[in-house]
Amino acid sequence: MLHAGARSGGPQAGLPVLARNVTHFMRLLRDGGFALSPAHAVDALAALRLVDIGQRDEVRAALAALVLSGPDQRPLFDAAFDLFWRDPDWEGKLRALLLPRVDAGAPPPKRSNRLADALAARQPDMPSRPAQTEAERIHVPLTFSDQERLAQRDFETLTAQEWRALQHLVRTRRAHLALQRTRRLRAAACGTHADLRASARLAVRQHGEWLRWKFRRHAERKPPLVLLLDISGSMSQYSRAVLYFCHALMQSRERLAVFLFGTRLTNITRSLRERDPDEAVAVITGQLRDWAGGTRIGAALASFNRHWARRTLSGRATVLLVTDGLDHEQIELLGEEMARLRRFAHRIVWLNPLLRYPGFTPQARGVQAILPHVDALRPAHNLDSLLALETLLSDHGGPARAARSATPATPHKEAPPWK
Repeated sequence: MLHAGARSGGPQAGLPVLARNVTHFMRLLRDGGFALSPAHAVDALAALRLVDIGQRDEVRAALAALVLSGPDQRPLFDAAFDLFWRDPDWEGKLRALLLPRVDAGAPPPKRSNRLADALAARQPDMPSRPAQTEAERIHVPLTFSDQERLAQRDFETLTAQEWRALQHLVRTRRAHLALQRTRRLRAAACGTHADLRASARLAVRQHGEWLRWKFRRHAERKPPLVLLLDISGSMSQYSRAVLYFCHALMQSRERLAVFLFGTRLTNITRSLRERDPDEAVAVITGQLRDWAGGTRIGAALASFNRHWARRTLSGRATVLLVTDGLDHEQIELLGEEMARLRRFAHRIVWLNPLLRYPGFTPQARGVQAILPHVDALRPAHNLDSLLALETLLSDHGGPARAARSATPATPHKEAPPWK
């Protein structure tokens, strides 16, 4: 089909080259986050036969009509179209997108880096390496891949390039938490609970012949999750990584509510629903004045307990408290509000980046005030520790909840990691 125009010598004689470029452009958009398939490249080639390929606006409109599924994808498509089809210095702009910019105390610039990640992944092939020796073949299976090594790196020790790679790993992952079994029953094809009413109605429709049984089984739902994230100066790098992880949970349709606290409490659940994670984090950091500032954990918990606890902690909700606990003001208030939060929540999981140190001991007053009221204490300093939450949150702690209510004064019930 493509070669017919070339043999006829018509205006589309160079279509095979255009076909390769269109296919490459569709792959670039797919790597940038668009939900495209090889059929979209075929449709794009068919659409370009119906427009004047010498008119740039017509080509842009034709391709946009095929690949865009929402208005939020338009800026990314326009940037990819300009870089791929028109701009001769697209490599220079790519380096500018990947170049880290450090502004002391200023929020990061508002831009989307998915296009930069997709272009960086499509570099020219490197020259073939010489054949490996026998010794190299023996030692290669014992090495770790770059992704495995990056997942074990501390967030605070990452370079700018490693930080971009880590964001890409979190962005491409769709985390799913376990489902929670409820007492409600719903219709099912098979099961142990017979639905007599539905079976009788089916028999009536079949002229009194009881030919098939209807069943019901327990319905499952996603348990609600509430995140309280510390954004003080000592937690800024870890908070940014946790925000990217929360964005992945939000895109997976998890029942998640996110609150940030430094010197004040801020609800960012709606802002985190932005499809592009870079834009979501940029908007969040831009509207917060206490990012990387001081911390008042007790006052923030008091504000949450009085204004948000009853609305967000229903239905066996789990609270994820992400903080290092280094608060030296109003320790009595911190203990009282943690005790009140414990009565509201089904379970409290404390994620503390300080657990990355093997010899960590709870000596700070803030840590000692929080520790007796939590059900689990886990690290949160690298990607592996965040991904381990999926396994932790799959156990909803029914027996543990009863034991906790029976002995409210008992300290942390799991073995601390420093022992």
